[in-house]
Amino acid sequence: MNDETHRNGGMMSEDPSTQYWYNMKTGEVEKGYVSSVVDRVGPFETHEEAEHALEKLRANSAKWAEDDASDNK
Repeated sequence: MNDETHRNGGMMSEDPSTQYWYNMKTGEVEKGYVSSVVDRVGPFETHEEAEHALEKLRANSAKWAEDDASDNK
């Protein structure tokens, strides 16, 4: 599983070049490979999911930090 698939909860059902991406630099949702890979996160299946990318990233980050903390006990 690559980083982009992992960030999207392991879901990748269609061609990522036709899915939605959140551009971290502009804050805009894009369909397909519009921006450089360093500026975008995703893919997401819907425009709405991509609009909430930052919330998803924060939630994933908090969970991973919690998991790491419990692994280090």
